[in-house]
Amino acid sequence: MEVPILRQGQYLIASIQSALTDADLSHLREALIAQVGRSRCRGVIVDVTALDVMDSFAVRTLRDIAHMARLRGAETVIVGIQPDVAFAMVQLGLTLKGVATVLDLEEGLAFLDSRTKATLDTKPKRGRG
Repeated sequence: MEVPILRQGQYLIASIQSALTDADLSHLREALIAQVGRSRCRGVIVDVTALDVMDSFAVRTLRDIAHMARLRGAETVIVGIQPDVAFAMVQLGLTLKGVATVLDLEEGLAFLDSRTKATLDTKPKRGRG
C-alpha cells in the first residue's frame, strides 16, 4: 500500500492510513529519504494515528527514517501513537530512542517550527566582507 507523502511548506508529511507490510514500510523509508533530498525539506512528520499495532520492524523502520532524515538535514517527529500501542511497545521493549514523538499533527508542526527556527538561529550568519 502506497503511503501518501505531502509537502506542507518546508515539511513532508507521511500519513500511514492502515497496517503496512514490511515491504511497504521499506518503500516508505526509501521514498521519504529520497524526497527529503529532492525537496530540501527541513522536517518530516510521520503520522501513525491510524495504526492500532506496531511490530518491531515498524518501530525500527520509523527510527531509521528519523536517523536517515537527520543525516540529510531534516528533523523528524512521529505523531499520533495511540495509548494501547504505546503500552504494547513499552511491554515489548520497543523504543523510539532518539526520535521525537508528540500527540498529534498540530503539535508535530509546532515542534518542527521550534526545532527548525532554533537550528536556523544557531547557524553562523554571513556578513558582507
